[in-house]
Amino acid sequence: MTTPAELPVTWAPRRTRAVLLPVCGLLVVMFAVIAVALPANWQLNDRIMMVLSGLLFAAAGVMLARPRVSADAEGVTVVNFVRSRRLDWAEIVRVNFRQGDPWATLDLADGTSLAAVGIQSGVGKAQAIADARALRDLVEGRGR
Repeated sequence: MTTPAELPVTWAPRRTRAVLLPVCGLLVVMFAVIAVALPANWQLNDRIMMVLSGLLFAAAGVMLARPRVSADAEGVTVVNFVRSRRLDWAEIVRVNFRQGDPWATLDLADGTSLAAVGIQSGVGKAQAIADARALRDLVEGRGR
């Protein structure tokens, strides 16, 4: 049996963030430079749209870098691409991470399930399995 994680703990695809966030900054700079370097026959609104395009691409990258799962004494916070949700320990029935799943899912007491994208196989299958087990152990120890 694995040792339970110490609280508070956060699981997140850190390498993904380490790549995406600088790339997002680079996109904004690159599109701004392109907007300034455009030929003189391009209008101001074209240049503004070029910068806004860079900001839009960067916003999409930041959205992809958001996912995380944080656990503390009171419960779990799941931050996915667009939404975040706070759960009490008793609301989580089970943590699932089956063969072939892209990320862990939480079965909830109300009969629904919630994707926990912060624990994903993209960071490495062995690490994702260890993270899902650590969360499962915490749920089993605190949820009942």
